Amino acid sequence: MAEQQQKMYSVYVIYNKICDKFYIGQTENLEKRLQLHNSRHFKNSYTSRFNGEWKLIHIENFNSRKEAVKREKQLKSYQGRLYIKKLIRP
Repeated sequence: MAEQQQKMYSVYVIYNKICDKFYIGQTENLEKRLQLHNSRHFKNSYTSRFNGEWKLIHIENFNSRKEAVKREKQLKSYQGRLYIKKLIRP
C-alpha cells in the first residue's frame, strides 16, 4: 500500500513595495495562494486594495495546520510585526 504524503502548511509573509505594505497568512499551497493574491482573486481582501505585485519575503513550514495557525498569530502580534519590519528594513 502506498504511503500517504503528509501535508505541509506554510506561514508566509508577502510584501508590496509600491505601497510599502505586508501581509501575513498561512496555506497548504503557497504557489497558488501567491497567484491568487497577485490576481486580486480575493475581491474585498486586504491585498486586493493595493496596486503592485506582492512578493514572498518570508516562509516557515509546519507539519500541521494547528502549528501554522499558532505561528501566524505570533507573527501578527506586535513583536511579530516588529520582526517582519526588520526583514523589510534591516
